[in-house]
Amino acid sequence: MFAAVLLVALQSTPVDRAISYLAEEVAKWRRDNGCFSCHNNGDAARALYAVGRDHSETTAWLTNPSIWATNGGDPVVSDKKLARVQFANALLAAAPKNQKAICEAAAIVAKDQSANGAWEIDGGSPVTYGTPLATYFARGVLQACGGYTAQVDAASKFIRSVPLANVADAAVRLLENSEDAAARSYLLAAQTSDGGWGQYPKTPAEPFDTALAMLALRRGESVERGRALLIKLQRGDGAWDGTTRPPGAQSYAQHVSTTAWAVLALVGTAGR
Repeated sequence: MFAAVLLVALQSTPVDRAISYLAEEVAKWRRDNGCFSCHNNGDAARALYAVGRDHSETTAWLTNPSIWATNGGDPVVSDKKLARVQFANALLAAAPKNQKAICEAAAIVAKDQSANGAWEIDGGSPVTYGTPLATYFARGVLQACGGYTAQVDAASKFIRSVPLANVADAAVRLLENSEDAAARSYLLAAQTSDGGWGQYPKTPAEPFDTALAMLALRRGESVERGRALLIKLQRGDGAWDGTTRPPGAQSYAQHVSTTAWAVLALVGTAGR
């Protein structure tokens, strides 16, 4: 029995192992906690959907945005604004043709936009995203619905004006515009000697920053070096340690979302 399990593990890919881990965590969270989590049923579920895996209970909940506000969770540690963005993007991945649900989600997300066009979020790690990344993903929900021209334009203007203050913000700029030479140069110069990216240039590589930079750069030798590092950093159980701000802390939420971002990067840059 052990030999058979070991053989399967050796034959499976890094993405296979990560998806198996996330599938178990997504199912376990609702069962054990009685609520839907922005990291398990948002980020992690989005990674499952990206490889064609479904989780019916999460999908059923995501496609009914009117009940998102009734979700439980600890209000002290929950950012409801960001959770709405995470759930809405998981919905886009789960049911891209369900226009009714997508537009219901867009109407909810749109209410959180600030006057400057942004979705104001503190932080800048896998669970907390940060304002530029949250704005990029919130805008995508509005675009998927259609009819939010002024709000989409305001969000686009904000994203293009984001200063190149760290790796995540540079990645968002490049995700927005693949011809943004300044953002591309920033990311290429910020890559660490081991092939990854940290929060800032010359800081130790972290899985989340590496994944986000890879998704922004899309292809090339730098991305392949990033892929190699992500695979090297993968744990034996298929997951990745959480990228926290400040680094080195322990957080289950950051751990699950970091794993999801690593999967999205490995899948999103494969074969490019």
